Amino acid sequence: MIFKMSDSEESLITMPVLQKRPKLSLTIHNDGSGDEMDDISSTGSTILDDSTSRSETPLSGGRRFGRGKYKGKKVKLQYRCTNFIREDHKQPIFGVQMYPQYHSDDPMIFAAVGHTRATIYECLEGGKIKLLQCYNDPCPDESFYCCAWTFNEDTGEPLLAVAGLRGIIRIISTTTQQCLKEFIGHGNAVNELKYHPKDPNMLLSVSKDHTMRLWNVKTDTLVAKFGGVDGHRDEVLSADFNIQGTKIISCGMDHSLKVWRTDTPELLGAMRESYTYNSKNLVRQFPTLCQNFPQFSTRDIHRNYVDCVRWLGQFILSKSCENCIICWKSGSIDDKEVWKPNESKVSVIHCFDYKDCDIWYMRFSLDFHQKMMALGNQVGRIYLWDLDVDDPAQSKCTILSHSKCFTAIRQTCFSDDGSILLAVSDDGSIWRWDRQKN
Repeated sequence: MIFKMSDSEESLITMPVLQKRPKLSLTIHNDGSGDEMDDISSTGSTILDDSTSRSETPLSGGRRFGRGKYKGKKVKLQYRCTNFIREDHKQPIFGVQMYPQYHSDDPMIFAAVGHTRATIYECLEGGKIKLLQCYNDPCPDESFYCCAWTFNEDTGEPLLAVAGLRGIIRIISTTTQQCLKEFIGHGNAVNELKYHPKDPNMLLSVSKDHTMRLWNVKTDTLVAKFGGVDGHRDEVLSADFNIQGTKIISCGMDHSLKVWRTDTPELLGAMRESYTYNSKNLVRQFPTLCQNFPQFSTRDIHRNYVDCVRWLGQFILSKSCENCIICWKSGSIDDKEVWKPNESKVSVIHCFDYKDCDIWYMRFSLDFHQKMMALGNQVGRIYLWDLDVDDPAQSKCTILSHSKCFTAIRQTCFSDDGSILLAVSDDGSIWRWDRQKN
């Protein structure tokens, strides 16, 4: 089913579903008997080489890493392609996100965004992918780049935030099948959305306008804006909260990486106040907090656009257009205290090398336990690293490939249990890889 979203940008109101539903067609390639997937290649190898649009333009110590442990015997990562589908718009799909499984029997739901559409699917047994809902933006100039899931604290219903080229953030209810709210404030495209790990109402948006903004989606308030004097000097491309939600790491086209504190008394106070603010009863605007100074900043890690960044415990994983993901930390290797104020030194812990990925806006992902990392390249291959090691230099890389997948893979994501790996591509295709039991 397709639901067309309202183009109203005047106020944040509930928007009814329109009756007119444009046609959606999908080409589905299911595993079936297995004959159609005989040309799958899933090989393991360690990469030894040291090696302005969204490809150039928007279209073209002793402790283990991670935050959890898998049960059972440790084995080499093995995934098999069980299905792929292709959306009929044949435009790049830039983002894919799994809805968190809060209970073991929850269905595996994911959203994929690209062109003017945000589409929701369910992963079924046997490698099947079921289309649930599709939302089509009324503006033909829109191109969705990113999405993020949260839930309504009162009802428990899933909520999907989507944004892209036009800089408008839309909040979609999959239960009522409506676009509930729109947030307008960024002066340009939104490149990434992230919800606070401890507060499901706090949404961080990352923009081409050189800033990041923190929104309370429950009370429709702009809580804080990150940028300004010592902020990014060019388009901000990616950001991530640490597990505790006390810090944000951001990166962008200015080659820099910046750490921002979210546990300062001023910001915590603004977050609390945003819950009591009522825009309908109060004439004054909410006093948005401006954060102009990051806790830490460096340009010593990358020499090109930094288009994806993630926390790995107290360490950082970041990538540029240099065919490697770098694991690093502030200070020296032996420093036990990290992200100290006025720290200027950085230490590179390890470089995860790969090939054929020298275009930008190609984003890697970690599984929930931070034991696996996946990145697609511009020729359709997926690099999969096992991070469940004492030393990252010991991490083994598995390359996943399929003869029918040969365009750039823009983003990957794992299911919470790591049993499914999804990838979205420039030709409008979505690929499902299932982990094989040993």
